[in-house]
Amino acid sequence: MIDYLHLLLESVGEDAGEVASYIPELANADPDRLAVAVATLDGEVYVAGDADTEFTIQSISKPFTYALAIADQGLDAVLERIDVEPSGDAFNEISLDPDTGRPRNPMINAGAIASHALVSGDDADARVERILDLYSRLAGRRLSIAEDVFESELSEADRNMALAYMLRTVKTLKGDPADVVRGYTRQCSVSVTVRDLARMASVLAAGGKTPDGDQVLDPAVNLQVLSVMATCGMYNSAGDWLTSVGIPAKSGVAGGLMGVLPGQVGIAVFSPRLDAHGNSTRGVRMFERMNHDLGLHLMAPVESAHSVSRRLVRESAAVHEISGDLHFIEAERVLRGFAQEPVGDTPVVVDLDRVHRANDIARRMLLEGIRRLYIDGHDVRIVDPWGVLGTAETGSGELVRGEQAHGGYVPAAFPDVASAVRG
Repeated sequence: MIDYLHLLLESVGEDAGEVASYIPELANADPDRLAVAVATLDGEVYVAGDADTEFTIQSISKPFTYALAIADQGLDAVLERIDVEPSGDAFNEISLDPDTGRPRNPMINAGAIASHALVSGDDADARVERILDLYSRLAGRRLSIAEDVFESELSEADRNMALAYMLRTVKTLKGDPADVVRGYTRQCSVSVTVRDLARMASVLAAGGKTPDGDQVLDPAVNLQVLSVMATCGMYNSAGDWLTSVGIPAKSGVAGGLMGVLPGQVGIAVFSPRLDAHGNSTRGVRMFERMNHDLGLHLMAPVESAHSVSRRLVRESAAVHEISGDLHFIEAERVLRGFAQEPVGDTPVVVDLDRVHRANDIARRMLLEGIRRLYIDGHDVRIVDPWGVLGTAETGSGELVRGEQAHGGYVPAAFPDVASAVRG
């Protein structure tokens, strides 16, 4: 997986966008930073590039604060003040329903400011502290606020201040507009890395539950947040995003971009140069490439199956017995098992007798895992009677030739492998 992420970073090419120059501190960002992280639901995080570089969360904070507002006020109360319709507008557009005065959705600034005001707290500082606590629980570590970015952003917050006063005139905003905008700006100034964002996304992918089993968000709230992210998270490019990538996502003007594949993984990328919509140019390309390579699109048909991989030791060989259909997330777990094999010449048997289907990315991942076992010195033996791997190759690049059965190969080097595996 890490090798794939490195190749992904190499594949995105040159960057033609511009950093967010309207915020002085963001204008000073290193435009060549590039990072990606993928987090599984059980806590494994794979990273490549500038994965430890901190940047501010900016608008990626919006879905999480929206979730907290729903948890505090209830969905009906929040819907009375914030709609969920895609606006087709830029993130800072003045966009209110002419009849109700509600912002179109919580992902544009007007809706996000209203969401922030709905978070419970005795004062503005208490609201921010509760928001920071939630973000930290989702990230799995204590996060902090970048005070230099906060002060810089607040000095340029005239448009957000105008939005807040406008919301108060139509009785949509709770609280003092200046306090709310100050708190909202602090919310956007929380420092994160792609590791943090991928972990936060993985909690959304797991229905609001952390890898440690902490149910941070109610499943119904989590579902609402993902639904709004899918249709509104990428502003006026939301339609293009849903068709080309097809997962709930949220971008931020510091160059972060977070995506959620429900039930599978959370993904985050970072590259500061932005396109005309305010989305990371290379970040968008990385997600498009991952969709092509990994089959991330929510609308893609997936065979529902339960997959299991277990390691057994039989006749001095380590046997990885795999069953069920294989897609990206199942193959990742199989590779994690391969990675636990100590370097040496111990025979390793990969038994695919109980696997009848594997999609293209799972097949490639398994072949790469087998190649790495070979490189580590293992005598790798494959049982593949159904031809799941196609024409399997060893790390040497030579075909594992042998008796063909059911379209697969039983290696000639170990012709009695099937009986050995089954004891």
